[in-house]
Amino acid sequence: RFLCNLRGAVERRSCNMKISQILNNNVAIVKRGSNEIIVYSKGVAFKKKPGQEITSEEIQKTYVLDSHDKLEHFSFLLSNTKDEYLQMVNQIIAYGEEKLKTCVSDYLYLTLLDHLDFTIKRIKKNQFIKSPLSWEVKKFYPEHYQIGLYAVSIIQKTMDIECPTDEAVAIALHFINLQNDTNNANHQIKAMETVRDILAIIKYHFHINFDEDSMNYIRLVTHLQYFVTRLLKHDVYDSDEQELNNQIRSLYPEAYSCVNKIRVYVRDAFQSELTNDEETYLMLHIHRVTQREERN
Repeated sequence: RFLCNLRGAVERRSCNMKISQILNNNVAIVKRGSNEIIVYSKGVAFKKKPGQEITSEEIQKTYVLDSHDKLEHFSFLLSNTKDEYLQMVNQIIAYGEEKLKTCVSDYLYLTLLDHLDFTIKRIKKNQFIKSPLSWEVKKFYPEHYQIGLYAVSIIQKTMDIECPTDEAVAIALHFINLQNDTNNANHQIKAMETVRDILAIIKYHFHINFDEDSMNYIRLVTHLQYFVTRLLKHDVYDSDEQELNNQIRSLYPEAYSCVNKIRVYVRDAFQSELTNDEETYLMLHIHRVTQREERN
């Protein structure tokens, strides 16, 4: 939070800035040194013209984007959006920075404003999208999901509309992606999707519903998380313990049949083969969780 406050102090610590373009009464593009930035404050551009100056004391928030394309995109959004939308975005990001104890890029204001604008339009038309990563985000990123829920409450309160909780997942993903570099964020999403897919294979093979609070289920998911992380890193784990593997195949033939389906999935998705050890551990975890669910 200190870094965010410091950033705000640096943004305000300057002399007057010349207006390059007025987007609306509350938003303008100004020249600061050799760079153009976007400034926001209630009535900051009211009755002003390009070429006139704005003092740093008049500015409530500045947005610094790292490319001309992003600046143009954000400018277009701000010119065609309602002031309430930007205020909601400011509130959501302030809450998110406090929750995650970090300072986000100003690019998040652009992506979140775009998302919010599109979301509200869809809700008003009764068009709803169910997130395919709902379970994964709730389980693996609870703090980010809390930010999403906060955003949903802000939308409902400000716009007086019913906003489905699925939107919390979509908003949480914005914070997940911005906290990581692009490659790492893509890995995180790929890992969540892979765990989800493997759980679906087990679920439909045995025709069961999981008790997500059971210890066996939590152990299975934890094992899958580490397993998928190794797949993504191409980190093979194998001790060539064939005898134990053969015993487990014999004891739990249904679990072995299920693992063969997972083997095909892993081969197609990762161009990788299951090792004996990975196969053995998967059979053990699958047998435990499915036996418990079948008894229930």
